[in-house]
Amino acid sequence: MTTIAIDRVRMAFTDRHGGVSAGPYGSRNLGGAVGDDPAAVAENRAKTAAEFGLDRVVFMRQVHGADVAYAVEPFAGEPPALDGVFTDRPGLGLAVLVADCAPVLLADPVAGLVGGAHSGRPGTEVGVVPALVAAMAARGAEPSRMVAAVGPAACGRCYEVPADMRDRVAAQVPETWAVTRRGTPALDLRAGIAAQLGRAGVADVRHDGRCTIETPDLYSYRRERDTGRFAGYIWIHS
Repeated sequence: MTTIAIDRVRMAFTDRHGGVSAGPYGSRNLGGAVGDDPAAVAENRAKTAAEFGLDRVVFMRQVHGADVAYAVEPFAGEPPALDGVFTDRPGLGLAVLVADCAPVLLADPVAGLVGGAHSGRPGTEVGVVPALVAAMAARGAEPSRMVAAVGPAACGRCYEVPADMRDRVAAQVPETWAVTRRGTPALDLRAGIAAQLGRAGVADVRHDGRCTIETPDLYSYRRERDTGRFAGYIWIHS
């Protein structure tokens, strides 16, 4: 698990260790829609929140889109279909579940606003991260003050895609265009997201450069198919 502290803002990226899930979900699976025992997922989520000193965490129903929302508490019942969420409430954690997609965490410590986005291939193509920056700015954040952390994701040397898909995504985000180590078409989500952040006015972009496909300590859908989800967490320390 890696953590970043910036003034009162805390950011963290979990890994697959330290939980109670069994089998391909071993052991800190935080994803509730991957086939794992719901009781184990609930225990893993509670354990992780307690380690961060949180008693409330917002989870989204991620659908690979660009919709974002402001939250003041965890969603009641089934979460809405969102891929970005932000808040100004101290002590409220925001979680982004991933297993090859990029978890992107954003903070304006001066404005007291934090947010998280789930930016996989579709989300990067449709611009979920710029949408989150814009939504936070509309509520008083200043992009030039924002700090962004892009978490572990499938790297451009591993994330092989069909050539027509690469061309379509690169038509929207040119920096995603990449080739694998074997010379086949690929996407570099990290480069694309960094470029999107820069165009949105966010200059302070930090990276956890681990590739999920290459890192056994992290879940990777591409590597394992039946697997769990780790998460990026962000909150304002109360």
